[in-house]
Amino acid sequence: MKSKKIEAGNSGTNKSKEKQLNPNFPIVGIGASAGGLSAIEIFFKAMPKNVEMRMAFVIVQHLDPNHKSMLIDLVQQYTNMKVFKVEDGIEVQPNCVFIIPPNYDMAYLKGNLLLMKPSQPRGLRLPIDYFFRSLAMDLGEKAICVILSGSGSDGTLGLKAIKGEGGLALVQSPETAAYDGMPRSAISTSLVDIVVPPEKMIGQLLIYVKQSFGKELLPVINAVTHAKDILKKVFVILRNQTGHDFSNYKRNTINRRIERRMVVNQIGNIDNYVNYLRANMSEVEILFRELLIGVTNFFRDHEAFDSIKKNVLPEIFKDKTSGELIRVWIPGCSTGEEAFSFAILFQEYIDQIKQNFNVQIFATDIDSESIEKARAGIYLESIAADVSDSRLGQFFIKENGAYKIRKTVRDMVVFAKQDVIKDPPFSKLDFISCRNMLIYFESDLQKKMMQLFHYALNSNGFLFLGNSETVGEFGNLFSTVDKKWKIYRGKGIAFHRAPGTFYTPPLIDVLSREGKIMGLNKEIKLNVKEIVKNTLLDDYAPPCVIINAEYNVLYIHGQTGKYLEPASGEASLNLTKMVREGLKLELTAAVRKVITRQTEVRYEGLKVKSNGGYSTVNLVVKPVKKQSVLNGFIMVLFEEVTVKPSSGVEVTGNLKTDKDQRIVDLEMEVRAKEEYLQTAIEELETINEELKSTNEELQSSNEELQSTNEELETSKEELQSVNEELITVNTELQKKIDELSLVNNDMNNLLAATNIGTIFVDHQLNIQRFTPAATQIINLIQTDVGRPVGHIVSRLIDYENIIDDVKNVLDTLIPFDAKVQTTDGSFFNMRIQPYRTVENVIEGAVLTFVEISDRNSFK
Repeated sequence: MKSKKIEAGNSGTNKSKEKQLNPNFPIVGIGASAGGLSAIEIFFKAMPKNVEMRMAFVIVQHLDPNHKSMLIDLVQQYTNMKVFKVEDGIEVQPNCVFIIPPNYDMAYLKGNLLLMKPSQPRGLRLPIDYFFRSLAMDLGEKAICVILSGSGSDGTLGLKAIKGEGGLALVQSPETAAYDGMPRSAISTSLVDIVVPPEKMIGQLLIYVKQSFGKELLPVINAVTHAKDILKKVFVILRNQTGHDFSNYKRNTINRRIERRMVVNQIGNIDNYVNYLRANMSEVEILFRELLIGVTNFFRDHEAFDSIKKNVLPEIFKDKTSGELIRVWIPGCSTGEEAFSFAILFQEYIDQIKQNFNVQIFATDIDSESIEKARAGIYLESIAADVSDSRLGQFFIKENGAYKIRKTVRDMVVFAKQDVIKDPPFSKLDFISCRNMLIYFESDLQKKMMQLFHYALNSNGFLFLGNSETVGEFGNLFSTVDKKWKIYRGKGIAFHRAPGTFYTPPLIDVLSREGKIMGLNKEIKLNVKEIVKNTLLDDYAPPCVIINAEYNVLYIHGQTGKYLEPASGEASLNLTKMVREGLKLELTAAVRKVITRQTEVRYEGLKVKSNGGYSTVNLVVKPVKKQSVLNGFIMVLFEEVTVKPSSGVEVTGNLKTDKDQRIVDLEMEVRAKEEYLQTAIEELETINEELKSTNEELQSSNEELQSTNEELETSKEELQSVNEELITVNTELQKKIDELSLVNNDMNNLLAATNIGTIFVDHQLNIQRFTPAATQIINLIQTDVGRPVGHIVSRLIDYENIIDDVKNVLDTLIPFDAKVQTTDGSFFNMRIQPYRTVENVIEGAVLTFVEISDRNSFK
């Protein structure tokens, strides 16, 4: 598509192609709806007449497609800039104003404005969001958004996108807006830089553009000689107030965000800005959120989610049995859109395969305010631009002009505050999604995170990164699933660890049995003697003992008194406590070697102290393999040497002197002790690594418990809130009951005071209520309420049609009057009329009896 150039003062039509694709001026997108015309008029009316703006303005106004817009003429009255109605492909130039035509969506791409017929019906369209997002994607930091008066929330998601790319956001102060829906929605994101009336926006824009993109640029932080020391002060201030350390974040990102805050606050010196931070806690919070800004929305990059559904989910579920738990971690979850997107994706797949699985998603972030918003699970109507109608209907509830996540999806996600840099990770995960967080970290921290993710994942678990992120040098830990969308799978390495720990493989799992003879099972008790005898007859016949991996003696054969003796103190069958002087070091080392290598170990010519002298013995330690019932046990044999050997190890020559013999003995003893020490060191290292691994597991479990606890706390607060609402409602109901009771009492007293006999009946002629005076005409008592009036004996003379007359009134709705006389000679004027409710519904009839005896007597 060829761009359409325009002629405008100072527009620079002779730009190079490169400059056209990458304009060196910012573009201000202005979004307005109801009440926006007045705000736009005030905005441009405040614009200085003879100042070169060095920026372009694009107005996106909700316009009625059936009426001609007067916006172009209105804006042109208050500015010297050229004002254009946008045509498809028009090239954007500085010092110009561009206005969207009615019934179009508009996007910005490589210097041009593109028009498209709307895909959504009027009322569901979000043209401001649509344009702001395109502006953010193409211009980055040169994108500026202004949100003016309007109802609804259009523009909020686009504002988030512009802030995520480092742009500027201005919003009209709600109290000055004719309709404050759009301004308040934007302010609720906590991302807005400037909130002012429309007449003050131009001044703010001129300062910002002049200092950020003009000739009077503020000095960048990197140009300051003591930049590192200054940044350290900023990091300390942030850490003291927020508890989070940003020293491992990329310097360029940190610098740009700080510089932008300096421009917004019109502070020209970094040292002054540090002082400003110290004096203003609110600015620290704003800078903190500025550093955390990330673009997030539902199903961001739909093709990536399609790839996960096709290539990842089948692999995760194929090795799982029905009812098994799927564990997912989403660090940096922000306000929860991505977490719920994956919850929906997993639920759809479970519905598709028609099996029952439990999915638990841990969604974490360091921003507690974002976590609270995520827990609420309530989102603007504008998410309809990212979520299909079918998903909105199935997984959301629309209430009060917003969409709320359904409980079935909400229960799949646990939200928790977590700093991935210092807090322990979750573990045993099937899937991790960490998008566009690593790009803010320094290289060393990125490497640490890669190791951490590999540690947290199950063998062959999946990792999903952002478009600008890769696993880097850790290709040995991850294989690529989808190169375009940065989906990786952990390689099945047997031993992986959390970053910063040294790993030693655990000891070979040995058969663990109860250490005492009383702990042997019945089969071993009955057969061990015969089994040991057969083994000894095959190989040896010296004294020996059978022990387990904990050195506990299970069986003793032969005369072992020269080599073993009961230890003083509490009785014990632990061989290391029973062995005599001269054997302990070698015995311990030999047993450890047998456990790890499963081969025979021999020590020859050992000197054992017994009965005041020394005897020589060959120590043989071997695993028991021939009998399955004893598999995992160890046999220790003591071979007595009757002839003094020439050395304690294999020696080819003869030693001629006692001195040489002594040297050989000492060398042998030193080697034995070295082997023992080495074995002890290896054993301690192994135990230490096992303890570290256990500690990491406990930390992960603790993190999960903390996350669950936070969810429970939130649920408790919600229940308390509901309880308070119920108490309020109950109080109101009680007040209403009291009012009704008062009215009822007043009515009863009024009816009684009139001395008029009154009877209320329903459609079935059952008595509902009566006054005391009515008992003079019909024999009524309080228990007659609810009984048919025809069942009650009356005192009327020559009048038996009362039932038929009441029915006739109910049928015709015409009142009936008659004069009646009672047995005591009193005369009454009887009137029957329908009982009408406030809504004019007939609910029965009313019979009244007014005494007229005195009147008749007078006549």
